[in-house]
Amino acid sequence: QVQLVESGGGLVQAGDSLRLSCAVPGRTGSSYNMGWFRQAPGKEREFLAAISWTGGSTLYSDFVKGRFTISRDDAKNTMYLQMNSLKPEDTAVYYCAASRSYYGDYRNAYDYWGQGTQVTVSS
Repeated sequence: QVQLVESGGGLVQAGDSLRLSCAVPGRTGSSYNMGWFRQAPGKEREFLAAISWTGGSTLYSDFVKGRFTISRDDAKNTMYLQMNSLKPEDTAVYYCAASRSYYGDYRNAYDYWGQGTQVTVSS
């Protein structure tokens, strides 16, 4: 069982930046493809970004491309989501996910999930 732990969420103002982290404590995550998703109240969980296990490939949803950047530091067993120019509509619970075999935007294909971290953007 792979345990993922997100951190870095909080309350910010529109236009601010945040960096989320996703740690895989006690176990190397370097062999997993990983992704970020978010879920706003009353909405389905939506894909934001993914990064391959090598870190050589990244994928973004159109609505975050240019504002969000996904990266990983395998020496620290940690993945990041740098979020810039935040908007009130970015308010949601943000989740990281991992899969040994799947790389992409289909949430049901990911095997492991974190507990989520709340991001609230005020106008």
